[in-house]
Amino acid sequence: MAMVSANPTTGEVMRRFDEHTDAEVERKLQLAAETFLHHRKTGFPERSRLMVRAAEVLETRKQEYARLMTLEMGKTLRSAVQEVEKCAWACRYYAEHAERFLTDEPAQSSATRSFVRYQPLGAVLAIMPWNFPLWQVFRFAAPGLMAGNVGLLKHASNVPQCALAIEDVFREAGFPEGVFQTLLVGSSRSEKIISDDRVAAVTLTGSVGAGSAVAKIAGKVIKKTVLELGGSDPFIVMPSADLKQAAETAVQARVINNGQSCIAAKRFIVHEKIAPEFETRFAERMKALKVGDPLEDATDVGPLATPEMADILEDQVQRSIQAGARVLAGGERLKRPGNFYAPTALGDIPSGSPAEVEEMFGPVASLFRARDMEHAIQIANHSQFGLGSCAWTNDPRERDLFIDRIEAGMAFINSMVASDPRLPFGGVKQSGYGRELSSQGIREFVNIKTVAIHERAQKGSETE
Repeated sequence: MAMVSANPTTGEVMRRFDEHTDAEVERKLQLAAETFLHHRKTGFPERSRLMVRAAEVLETRKQEYARLMTLEMGKTLRSAVQEVEKCAWACRYYAEHAERFLTDEPAQSSATRSFVRYQPLGAVLAIMPWNFPLWQVFRFAAPGLMAGNVGLLKHASNVPQCALAIEDVFREAGFPEGVFQTLLVGSSRSEKIISDDRVAAVTLTGSVGAGSAVAKIAGKVIKKTVLELGGSDPFIVMPSADLKQAAETAVQARVINNGQSCIAAKRFIVHEKIAPEFETRFAERMKALKVGDPLEDATDVGPLATPEMADILEDQVQRSIQAGARVLAGGERLKRPGNFYAPTALGDIPSGSPAEVEEMFGPVASLFRARDMEHAIQIANHSQFGLGSCAWTNDPRERDLFIDRIEAGMAFINSMVASDPRLPFGGVKQSGYGRELSSQGIREFVNIKTVAIHERAQKGSETE
């Protein structure tokens, strides 16, 4: 079956790609297995040299790669350039720090000498989504390749050009053929690849359903998985916060990547004393956003990635309105070519409605009112997800309560949630498990080997 690369702004089909045949996938799996035997023996200086070169390729060609992302999935060109730059940052970060993260770690035991050694596992299969076509891949690939693993990418079917471009980055950087390969295959063929003995582990970013399916397959064959799934991040605002800054950041946090981000703030929980003013500020800023061609500099919000995504969002909003939600801004699909949805704010969210309990993957915000910090935390934790969270407060007691009590993998105070190569990234509950980025991320796909050395006792010494 052909993979279609279509422009979500116009609906135009740009290119079609045939899926890799079973024979082609077999060759790639075998090449990955053979390449790993050599790649794992390369030293950190050599891997670092090549990873820095990958960063240079990204930086040199960032406009080209950014435009490709914009044409293929609709993010604004401005944000696409930033994404490429962030990928280069991750490459440089792990080129500099991987050896320190994975150096032998001394340990105490009854042995003469004991330590922990970190060793690569083999070929890691990455099943990646379309919303950050490069960043999602590089945050797995940079640490994975620096650890001595090799990578196999099964990207989302609507971004095949991005998937092949990533493979080209590593090839142009000088990595040996087989260190990183793209597999153009549909989801129905993932099970066979995951189950193959030459695949050592799997990392997935995607929906809860996809994560559950992959975990089940990998569990049958006892393979390590890292899952970064959905999110419905709370954005809490208390009276001690800078209300103007909080409202401005709230809009940015909601519409980042056209609202299609797992760590985008989606539920805005505001103390009832300041809720009317916050809602007014928020709604005005949402209405002022320019929706249009993502290639244009003035555009704030581009199209959703696919017509199906627009259909789903439209249905969620309409069901929420029918249940009693109040429209503060937007609330409708735009009548124009492409997958455009108006930046939307909903208040008076009914219990059990999609705006309360479902992840809204698009520029739609749900606004809630809280009596106090305890009530705000209660609302925030009333979700199946637990990825990111942020709270705006200058009260030390509220800050500490928020950090301790919010059920999330990340807690940001007085700023929006953002990924950073230096910080662990991941969630709890239905948002998945395991961590990406930082020293924790590079250690997810290594063998943490215990070494205990007992030397022969010297003559005359006491032994047990």
